[in-house]
Amino acid sequence: MTSLPSTASRSAIHVQDLCFRWHGGNPVLSSCSLDVPEGEFWMLLGTNGSGKSTLLKLLAGLLQPQSGSIAILPPVGFVFQNPDHQLVMPTVGADVAFGLVDEHLPLHQVRQRVEEALDAVNLLPLQRRPIYALSGGQKQRVAIAGAIARHCKVLLLDEPTALLDPDSQLDLVDQVRCLVKQRGLTALWVTHRLGELDYCDGAFLLEQGNVVDQGDPQRLKQRLMQISTS
Repeated sequence: MTSLPSTASRSAIHVQDLCFRWHGGNPVLSSCSLDVPEGEFWMLLGTNGSGKSTLLKLLAGLLQPQSGSIAILPPVGFVFQNPDHQLVMPTVGADVAFGLVDEHLPLHQVRQRVEEALDAVNLLPLQRRPIYALSGGQKQRVAIAGAIARHCKVLLLDEPTALLDPDSQLDLVDQVRCLVKQRGLTALWVTHRLGELDYCDGAFLLEQGNVVDQGDPQRLKQRLMQISTS
């Protein structure tokens, strides 16, 4: 994986001819290519088995491709579908601070970053709240705060609303949209919920490991609605 210098390109994520298959299995991604513009919020659509989550894990460096190239602006934050898979500390503030351990920052700077990140996702009053006492949507926002505290330039979100109730789903996608615009972040969000397309700048449609359409989210939304009713 190559890191893109922030001044070198308008693409925060550049994927070229990416190929991946599980050992002994059929290809999951085959010559997959896409570009996500810096400072924009894009979504990745596709049916189950189309390769969406695999592509996101490749972008995060959790998997390695057999061929092709990935260039992405560092640092990168990854938000899992189930926040319980990544929240490891007992309280909100401690969990956000945990991601800063490798940076060896002085204590006052850690506190400042934690408070700024929690304030960005409207969770500052819950800094001492136990993780177990949070709702699913609040847990996802803690995971996003962890990425903000690390000053991540790119957010990768793997169906973050899958386990949330309808109101919390829309609250979270709107929160991410606001963060992208207010803080100059770039986000790639995996979803199968067509209503979430109302919040993004653009979208990719993945079929059998390839991007078969991309661009205006409302056009893609209409295309998928027509397919589902035909």
